[in-house]
Amino acid sequence: MAIASIESVLQQMRALAPMMEGPAAAGGDVPAGGFAGELRKSLDRISDAQQSASAQAEAFELGKPGVALNDVMVDLQKAGIGFQTGLQVRNKIVQAYQEIMNMPA
Repeated sequence: MAIASIESVLQQMRALAPMMEGPAAAGGDVPAGGFAGELRKSLDRISDAQQSASAQAEAFELGKPGVALNDVMVDLQKAGIGFQTGLQVRNKIVQAYQEIMNMPA
């Protein structure tokens, strides 16, 4: 990578730095619209599905009434599929980012 390209990227980062000082940069709320908001909602749904399946499996292990093995297995499979889907989306995002970063300036 040429020095001019590095300097160009640094200038862009410096120009964007003031915008990143808001609450979203500090791990706060992500705006409702846009890609980041949709990604956050998807990750939250995956996390909720995993936590729900784990809680249901624990309830079955403890012998609580009304918890059937087939429901536990189906929920665990749904959570696993959701996680694998999220993992594949992450891989595609990283791949796209790497392709963009490898483009000539």
